[in-house]
Amino acid sequence: MLQRLLSGPRNKIRAIIMAPTRELAQQIHGNISLLGKECGLRSVAIYGGVGRQPQLQALRKGSEIIVACPGRLLDLLGEKGINLSAIELLVLDEADHMLDKGFLPDIRRILGRIPKNRQSVIFSATMPREIEKFTQEVLNEPVRVQINHSRPVPTITHGLCTVENEGKTSLLRSLLREKEMSKTLVFTRTKHKAKSLAQILCKAGFKAVAMQGNLTQQKRRQALDGFRNGTFTVLVATDIAARGLDVHDISHVVNYDIPDTLETYTHRTGRTGRASQRGCALTFAGRGEQFFLTALKRKLDITLEMKHVESPERADESTNRDQKKPLLHTKTPQTRAPQKTRGEQVSPEDSTTEENTLARQNYSYEKRQRELEKKKKKELKLQKKQEKKKASDETDSEQHEDR
Repeated sequence: MLQRLLSGPRNKIRAIIMAPTRELAQQIHGNISLLGKECGLRSVAIYGGVGRQPQLQALRKGSEIIVACPGRLLDLLGEKGINLSAIELLVLDEADHMLDKGFLPDIRRILGRIPKNRQSVIFSATMPREIEKFTQEVLNEPVRVQINHSRPVPTITHGLCTVENEGKTSLLRSLLREKEMSKTLVFTRTKHKAKSLAQILCKAGFKAVAMQGNLTQQKRRQALDGFRNGTFTVLVATDIAARGLDVHDISHVVNYDIPDTLETYTHRTGRTGRASQRGCALTFAGRGEQFFLTALKRKLDITLEMKHVESPERADESTNRDQKKPLLHTKTPQTRAPQKTRGEQVSPEDSTTEENTLARQNYSYEKRQRELEKKKKKELKLQKKQEKKKASDETDSEQHEDR
């Protein structure tokens, strides 16, 4: 992109990169600023949670590249001095995540304000049907490039710790005392849990910090910068941190709560094992969550190493006695009969009670996934209706003004 922008006019907005989160937009902006400063190309980051005026002033001074979250960019397009008529390049990063966050209607409105004669590039870790359809609308005879889209990163070791909810925090404290866990990213399902867990770890003597959506943009940035530079060695986060962020030397990713989807698991664990370095992803799961692990192993072709960990109480007691004794051991998985698919009958003669339970849980998981897909389709239909209504209202308003 920078190579293309080297030739052509300056002080005009010629490229837009859209990202789903503020952190990712700021990261892309930082990389472009670093690479573009020797070329005389300038970038502006546009996202919510901070003041509008500094962003407007930066745009009016003249920049060739905008890195933006769709919502704030759409808000600023009504301001004077924002001219997108010279756009040559459009990049949509993490398109599937923007779909999940409901950004597609905003993106379509933005696309209606930029020239159709442009180069467009879409990056997406997964390709659901809605994104496939969207790419057909936006791209003209596109070339499709797929890189390791169906296999996990080979530099990551995947492990499983069987533990119920009440034992997770004690288990995490025990694991974090291991020397190998030098920089650890812990994922929780809720903002409240991320905040409370980080506080518990801090009281236990760990350099931990939380990053979740309720924090101000300044505090989120301080948490991430502190994790990058080593001020904090443990970052407890919601899935806001799972997409696209590049933090070097993360040794471990811990799924304190199992993710909602297989795609989210891929994004979470992809924060470690980067740039050919080794990494480890540990998942905490109770007996009632085995259905997810069954789907994980089958659909992503991942080998989960069963991890045997001492009970948290015994581990805490033994820490003072023997600091050198490792808490984490690999347990050889027991060989089991092949799992029955949903369409097969599972009879007492050819399977155990545990396999029957796993088969039922697997069916429940797949049913839940189908329900989520139906929900997304309904939301998309509703968004399209709202877009049509808004377009109709704008047309009526313009006709009224003409009259």
